[in-house]
Amino acid sequence: MGDEAVCTLHHAGKTFSGKALLESSEIVFRGGTRVKIALNAITAVRAKDGELHVRTKERLTIFELGPKAAKWYEKIANPKSILDKLGVKAGQSVSVMGSFPSGFLTHLKEHGTSITKSKIPRDSSCIFLAADEKQELDALPSIAKAIQGATALWLVYPKGQKIITEADVRDAGLKAGLVDVKVASFSATHTALKFVLPKSKR
Repeated sequence: MGDEAVCTLHHAGKTFSGKALLESSEIVFRGGTRVKIALNAITAVRAKDGELHVRTKERLTIFELGPKAAKWYEKIANPKSILDKLGVKAGQSVSVMGSFPSGFLTHLKEHGTSITKSKIPRDSSCIFLAADEKQELDALPSIAKAIQGATALWLVYPKGQKIITEADVRDAGLKAGLVDVKVASFSATHTALKFVLPKSKR
């Protein structure tokens, strides 16, 4: 979930009042006009006197955010890595089920994690399950039975697709006896939903 703030926007020579939302991949402003700035399009950013100055190749946009300007600057200038977002720590054992990009697996290895594919050792701290269509959710009940204690299951699925939706993923997790506790942007095309055992079953 993004960080929202009421603010004044200076954009393209005009000033607007409205709300700005800092998401994991973009800043969105609504109010009098709609402005969307992808974080990977930002060439320079700074915070000064409660203002966030965001420069792209096209123009400079200024958000009057007050105390949040410095906080947003830190998030934009020093973004968390995907493994930070997912809470994966160096030295942990993780299980990977399904098809993931090779870059993600490389990132896990470089992070110092121990990776097991297609099965779940007892010492797994995190389980990653890729589901690009509903049929792949059929694996959830057996995976849920292998979860112990505070082990987390991150279910990774496509964004904005009808073939598998957030409701499909959440319902499948709940039916398997799990509870969803967090959502994170996995990539430009995929979302990750975190499931854990209810506290009463740990």
